[in-house]
Amino acid sequence: MDTAHLLVRVLDLVGAFVFAISGAMLGSRQGMDLFGVLVLAFVTAVFGGIVRDLLIGAIPPAAIASWHYLAVAMAAGLLTFWFHERLDRLRHPVLFFDAVGLGIFAVVGTQKALDAALNWPMAAVLGMISGVGGGMIRDVLAARTPVVLRSDIYAVAALAAGLVVVAGFYLELPESLVTLAGAATCVFLRMTAIYWNWRLPSVKPPE
Repeated sequence: MDTAHLLVRVLDLVGAFVFAISGAMLGSRQGMDLFGVLVLAFVTAVFGGIVRDLLIGAIPPAAIASWHYLAVAMAAGLLTFWFHERLDRLRHPVLFFDAVGLGIFAVVGTQKALDAALNWPMAAVLGMISGVGGGMIRDVLAARTPVVLRSDIYAVAALAAGLVVVAGFYLELPESLVTLAGAATCVFLRMTAIYWNWRLPSVKPPE
């Protein structure tokens, strides 16, 4: 395995870990039992990656073919279940870990799409889908309206990360630098939008 593919694999596992924390934190906040927290951690960690791999024809998806993703998700879920009170003292812990996972999955998804010879617009879109998939299934299982369907800057942040990776790919910049820049862009946009309450235009429900 060359350095570039190793970096993608490592980031994929890191993304799975932080997404699993995001899912487990939400489950803990909603009073789920240990099994429920672990289920939410696992599906949040792997769902986006599974969708990504299926769409580019990487079968079986990495999250199923390798035991590492299950192990990472379970470790994150158990740690969160045991120490959720400490994590909950952080400001917006679920949102922060979700932003980190979103950024990592977005850049990894885009890079994998480019490696699979997809055109650049669809590579960025696939990166976005890869990033938002885990958060969507997490919110659905927790009986919440998915963040991506609300006016929050969420999918747009993931798309911006994908576009950074695409730009770096065509400019032939170092992959590690571009990957980190893309993930940082996503986290910055997401957390800044939360802090300043930036929102996309939305339709007001009828009174």
